[in-house]
Amino acid sequence: MSLLTFTPHFIVRRPLLRTSADFRRSSPFPGLLSPEPPPYSFLRFQILYRAPNDPRRASSSACGIPVGAGDLVRDAGAAAAVLAGAYGLVFTFDRLTQRNLIKQSLSRKLVHILSGLLFTLSWPIFSTSTSARYFALLVPLVNCLRLLVHGLSLVRDEGLIKSVTRDGNPEELLRGPLYYVLVLILCALFFWRESPVGVISMSMMCGGDGVADIMGRKFGSVKIPYNQSKSWAGSLSMFLFGFLVSLGMLYYYSALGYFQLDWSSTLQRVAAVSMVATVVESLPISEVVDDNLSVPFASILAAYLSFNV
Repeated sequence: MSLLTFTPHFIVRRPLLRTSADFRRSSPFPGLLSPEPPPYSFLRFQILYRAPNDPRRASSSACGIPVGAGDLVRDAGAAAAVLAGAYGLVFTFDRLTQRNLIKQSLSRKLVHILSGLLFTLSWPIFSTSTSARYFALLVPLVNCLRLLVHGLSLVRDEGLIKSVTRDGNPEELLRGPLYYVLVLILCALFFWRESPVGVISMSMMCGGDGVADIMGRKFGSVKIPYNQSKSWAGSLSMFLFGFLVSLGMLYYYSALGYFQLDWSSTLQRVAAVSMVATVVESLPISEVVDDNLSVPFASILAAYLSFNV
């Protein structure tokens, strides 16, 4: 049995309003109603898109508006909504930090965990058109430009600096946070929704590495012999949460039909990828290669070889 197969489904769109045909069928006076008006594609809406069955054919609606125009509007709106959510996330944790309701180190890691995972969860909001991924890419691209502008001190944003840096130094934005955003761009561009590789690597970087730092700071008294800056508690958390978050993401995308998995084999292969990512994260190489590069790239390689895609 092939471990990974693409399972297509027809796109099912539910109208916002009942059509006149539905209304006539339920009406006791069908003769009094006028003929059904032409279907307008922009009245159709759904939250999540399932995987398409066939490449979409260019066609026009009865009112002369191309069907693809609806996809462009939807994707632009989805990109705007996700971008607003990203800004709202940073703004929220900035305010919590300013009010001393949460420590800056914890705020930084929660932004690290949530922003990437929410970005990955948002991909099915975009349409099934071939240009959808490029609209999604606008979100990390805008954040990339924002990090460059503030990291180079062209503009100063204290809220951003406090939320995503360790020491409040703007130059930190050009290292870990910038690498993080570049990985988001890479995964969306090359893997998107049709491959588990990008989903797993994002889960390891966000869920695994992010939780590892939190748990290591809290319970990391027992250090790893070959790296005194890492702890057994952090590495165990890295493996466990990377594994669980990856499985949750894979189930989410498989339920939407983007790929079908043999779950007995998937459990073993995700565990293997989690182990590789955990070992790489524990190595004393963070001064040379940032974790936001080493962990996702090791995960990409391990997942690519494991899932043979």
